[in-house]
Amino acid sequence: MSTHDVTEDAADGVAQAVAALRRGDLAVLPTDTVYGLAADAFSPPAVDRLLAAKGRGRDMPVPVLVGAWRGLDGLAQHVTAEMRALVESFWPGPLTLIVRAAPSLAWDLGETRGTVAVRMPLHPVALAVLAETGPLAVSSANRTGQPPAADAADAERQLGSAVAVYLDAGSTGDPVPSTIVDLTGDRPVVRRAGAVDLDALRELLPDLEVAP
Repeated sequence: MSTHDVTEDAADGVAQAVAALRRGDLAVLPTDTVYGLAADAFSPPAVDRLLAAKGRGRDMPVPVLVGAWRGLDGLAQHVTAEMRALVESFWPGPLTLIVRAAPSLAWDLGETRGTVAVRMPLHPVALAVLAETGPLAVSSANRTGQPPAADAADAERQLGSAVAVYLDAGSTGDPVPSTIVDLTGDRPVVRRAGAVDLDALRELLPDLEVAP
């Protein structure tokens, strides 16, 4: 287990995290919302390790982070004009989109029922890691039932040696989660309110519903 301060020189820490992720280990990285616990999305054993580290069941599948707009193209069964407009307006940023997953994807993120939650984060360290690894399975860096980690030290207190590399970029501030919009049904539905304002979403999604 190692911790890297990436506030001044990110290159070495990013390289260590990328190496760990490529060999199937876990890494903690900063995002624009909270710190994230990352694993290779296409390695079922790595995703299993992520779920075990969090104490989380397969009934709560892991979201995926991508490093570019086009990352959605390889993960979604079909990218609609609506999806494209949301990506161009809110990515990179705190908006997660639940879409139908491409059936050809060789991964196991849990009981997804053929869907995937995708986001492009607005954080230079996260984007630097994603540029090298491609899509990553990333959940908040905390034990299930505990508050999300807003800094690397808090993540390490909760997850300990289950994580190979911690990237420390200081505090992310108030731990506000991403807004989650489900685009898999007849109408778009907000599954979790978060950092993106609902009125801003309704400018693109006038029929937007908010789940109870």
